Amino acid sequence: MTPKKNKFVNDIKHVSAIDKIIHEPARLNIMVHLYVVESADFLFLMRQTNLTFGNLSSHMSKLERAGYIEIRKEFIGKKPHTMLKLTEKGRHAFEEYRKQMKQFFNDISE
Repeated sequence: MTPKKNKFVNDIKHVSAIDKIIHEPARLNIMVHLYVVESADFLFLMRQTNLTFGNLSSHMSKLERAGYIEIRKEFIGKKPHTMLKLTEKGRHAFEEYRKQMKQFFNDISE
C-alpha cells in the first residue's frame, strides 16, 4: 500500500468519531438552522427544512434526548406553539462536528 493510500485509510477511520446524531441529514439541517438563530418555532423549521410534521417531531425528539436542543411548548391564545433552541451542549457539539468535518475534508484533499 502506498503512503498516500495508507493516509487515506487512516483519515477514513476518523470518520467513525463524527457525531452520528448530528450527521444524519435531517438533524444536521435542523442544527444548522438553530445554530444561526436564538430560537425558532416549529412551523418555521418545518418550512425551512422541508420535513413533514412527523419527521421533524421525530428528529427533534432525538436531538432533545441527546441534550442538543431545548423544546418549549406553550399556548398562544388557544393555539399550541413550539419553540426550539440549541442548548450549550448542542452548540458545542455542532461546533465540534463542524471542526471534525472540516479537518476530515482538509486531510483527504492533501
